[in-house]
Amino acid sequence: MSIETLRARVRHQRDELPGVYGDIDFDLVPERLALGPDDESDLPPYVKVTREELLADTELIDLMTTATMLGDVICDAYVSLTPEYGMHGLIEMLRTACRDGIEAVDDPPAELVTFIEQMEHVPDWIDLDMVESGARQERVSAALLSPFGVRGAFLATFINEYAALPMALTGSLSDKRAAKRVNETASFFASTVLPHGMDRNGPGFEAAAMVRLMHSMVRYNALQKTGKWDQSRFGIPIPQVDQMPAGLIGAFLTAAEAVKQGRDEFNESERALIEMSRYRCYLLGLPEELLPTDPHRMIRVFLARAATLRKGFDDATCGELVRATMAAYLRPDRSLRNQVAESFERSFSTAFFIKVFLNGDREQAAAMGVHLTPLDVAKVAVAAPAIIGRAKAVQLLDRVAPIRPAVDTYVTWLLRQRLRSYGHPEFRTDADTYRHAARPTEDRPAEDRSAEGRPSLAD
Repeated sequence: MSIETLRARVRHQRDELPGVYGDIDFDLVPERLALGPDDESDLPPYVKVTREELLADTELIDLMTTATMLGDVICDAYVSLTPEYGMHGLIEMLRTACRDGIEAVDDPPAELVTFIEQMEHVPDWIDLDMVESGARQERVSAALLSPFGVRGAFLATFINEYAALPMALTGSLSDKRAAKRVNETASFFASTVLPHGMDRNGPGFEAAAMVRLMHSMVRYNALQKTGKWDQSRFGIPIPQVDQMPAGLIGAFLTAAEAVKQGRDEFNESERALIEMSRYRCYLLGLPEELLPTDPHRMIRVFLARAATLRKGFDDATCGELVRATMAAYLRPDRSLRNQVAESFERSFSTAFFIKVFLNGDREQAAAMGVHLTPLDVAKVAVAAPAIIGRAKAVQLLDRVAPIRPAVDTYVTWLLRQRLRSYGHPEFRTDADTYRHAARPTEDRPAEDRSAEGRPSLAD
């Protein structure tokens, strides 16, 4: 897909789905886009690529601005049937279509048929053999490391008010809802890396469809139900450019390591991991233009999103989401074992969030409501060698071809245990819980909306 094709796709959203996008002015540049040289953005100050260099890449910036106004017309069209079928009806039809095929749905609406057909289509730029190889490698991290960092990664989606507002609108400010969202996110990523998880009949395929449905529900309800969505500030809810960081964070770290080693291309193992991430993002509706295949381009696309996202931290939105996520209890019960595990996980996630997303700045974290205590540091110091050492040992064993099947069997079993602990994901959002997307422009001047420094990152 060329940038011209992508731009046309954005503009056609209003024609294809006037019920959702009819009031959107796609020529308007929203406030969230930081395109001026002196604008304060979410680009971390410690990265080697400068904002000036990124802004000079006009093609790359054009891609960011275009993808900032790109929703998901195919799934949005299906969600637009909510008045006719109800939310529960749409969920059940989609689950039936994913599990048993579209023919199992009684008189399926054309919008559902189109949605399923688009997901079933494997583009020629995806290599499914490499996807499966990448998923096998990723299973190790998903089973052994992710459970100790998922809360921290989730926090990163809340530290910019322009990107975080849709989550606040869904009523996710309570501990219970935050726990549900964190576990659903963990469940989604875990299910996509199960053996053949993203095959047509795999659990990851269904999970991706359900995540898209949830995102479209948020988009539809924000634009249609609240009556207060401020396009001039926020653009459109959950644009594709905001889904890209969560989907590609692993690929970005892989690219950063390759570049650090002085390589311009991924090796075979890394390429499989990248392909897995790209296919997962494709199933979520992202365009190919946002899914690079070489290390340098991957890094530039990832950083360009931060460089064009205006910095802003609204405590009533971002702060409440962060505090609710930190306070959430993620384990299935309150047994002593789970309470201890929860305590260590919270400490690990806190340390992970501060180190990876705030470059170790504890004062900045504290201003957001995230505190790394001496006890947290002690727990991480005690448990980290065992947790990280175990993961590295399994990764090394996985490279030994004769024992790889046995290693993968163990990892897969452990991952399925993790999935059970996450609970049954619903991947839904209730319009009745939506808060109004207030217009801060009426209450305070633009120069007062940004808090002091912080970098950012998917649901």
